[in-house]
Parts: sequence; structure tokens; C-alpha cells
Amino acid sequence: MPELQVCMTEDDLETLRAAVEVLEHPGLAARLGSMVGKPIDLMRQALPAGAAQAIAAATTKGLNAALAVALRSIRNKPRGGSRLLHKVMATASGAVGGSVGLAALPIELPISTVIMLRSIAEIARSEGEDLADPETALACIEVFALGGRASGDDAADSGYFAVRGVLAKSVSEAARFIAERGIVSEGAPLLAAFIAQVASRFGVVVTQKLAAQILPVVGALGGAAVNYAFIDHFQEVARAHFTVRRLERRYGKAAVQAEYEKFRDATGPANESSGPKPSVARKEGFVGRL
Repeated sequence: MPELQVCMTEDDLETLRAAVEVLEHPGLAARLGSMVGKPIDLMRQALPAGAAQAIAAATTKGLNAALAVALRSIRNKPRGGSRLLHKVMATASGAVGGSVGLAALPIELPISTVIMLRSIAEIARSEGEDLADPETALACIEVFALGGRASGDDAADSGYFAVRGVLAKSVSEAARFIAERGIVSEGAPLLAAFIAQVASRFGVVVTQKLAAQILPVVGALGGAAVNYAFIDHFQEVARAHFTVRRLERRYGKAAVQAEYEKFRDATGPANESSGPKPSVARKEGFVGRL
């Protein structure tokens, strides 16, 4: 029997095309580079000795704090709040990070990450996700792994569906574990393994953020601007991610991925350090929904 063809509407195809632009051409590195007037690679060279260890520790701490919030949302109705309010709160925490630098990272990053998680959860709910579903809670954390890529990443291994594929087993096992045992500590081994996978990718973006934030020419005011860009970027990625998931619920994963890959192949790979390709999302109001 021939395979049933699923036809997406023109509106949904256009929405998916916008999501592909956001997810395959992450633009935070180029945005930060333009803010401080230096390429991302030069910004990373400005980091002090020991920064890598501090970033790794703060990234894991931040994600664990966000996971704790995500797990609570399974049991409790999440507290609302506009995405603008979340940006204001993150901007304020960034001002502290910019004025103090690396020493503030263990405190500032968990605060920023939790603020972003709350915003991501609101976006997920607006796209039809059930926040009482453990898999949705983990999908919110998954956004932190989708927000950037290193300049040397192979496009085949760092694209949206490639990253989701890498995380799929951890997400499935952790969601089943939570569903079977109820609310559990975020330190449970399956959840810790999931966080470690996300942290390895989130740390790339945190490194870019910190490099921009600690430059002497940036300071407190610039640190606030960097954090504003940081949360704006992840809100954009979250909207695209949960848009894809919404379309998957409507048309099936295989059909959506097939169309996604057509759009991705048409635009070609992007190296984040050299900047994103012109974003259809920005031109056509996709980000404006944030």
C-alpha cells in the first residue's frame, strides 16, 4: 500500500519555514559580536584562566535549578508572567553579572536560567503543550541545548533534529521515570544524565555570553544588554521549537521533518560565528509573537 501523503497548509508551511531559520541559523554569537564590536572568537580569547571550569559548574547549577522549576510545574499550575517581564528580570540580573564579571556567574546564571525557563514554559503552553506532562517539562529544558553551536560543529551533527535525536533517549527514559515514580529529585541519575547532555551544548552559548559580558568596555549597562539579548534569543528558539512540536502533533513527526529538511537544505548550513543568514522569522513577524 502506498504511503499516505500528508499535505500541510500554506500557513503552516510558512510558519515552519520561519522556525527553520531560527533553529538552523542561531544568531546570538553574531548579535553579541556586533554589540561589543569584536568577533566571537576574539571575545572567547578574552576569558580568564579557569573560566571553562567556572562556566561548566555554573551551567550545570543553572540547568538543575531550571529543572527543579520544570518538575514543580508538573504538580503545580505554573506562575504566569509576560515574556517582557521575564526579559526585564533577566536584564537586571545581567547588570550585576556585567559589573562583577566571572565571580558573579555562579549566582547570576542560575537566576537567568530559571527566568528563561519560566518564559520557555509560557511559550510551550501557548503552543498547546501540557505542562503537567513530564515530557513537556523536559522539552522546556531541551531548549537550552538548541540555542547555539560551536564554530567547528558539523552541520549534520548540530542541526535541530540531530540534537533532538541525541537527546531523545534521555528525554524518553527520564519522562517515563518521572511518570512512574511521581515527582522526583532533579538529582536522580536519569535526570542528571539528561542535564549533562544539555549542559554540554548550553555551555557553548554561556561562554559567548560571558565573554561579551566581562569585557571592560561593556560593564554593568552592557551586561544588562547582553542578558536581554540572551533571553530574547532563547525565547525565539523556544517559540520555534514548540511550533515544530505543535505541527508534529497535527501532521505527524515524519511529515514535518520531511518538510523541515527541504527548507533547511534550501538555505544551506550556517556558521554561527560568522553570523546567521537573513532571518525569515524576523522579516515576517515570527519573533514578534514573543
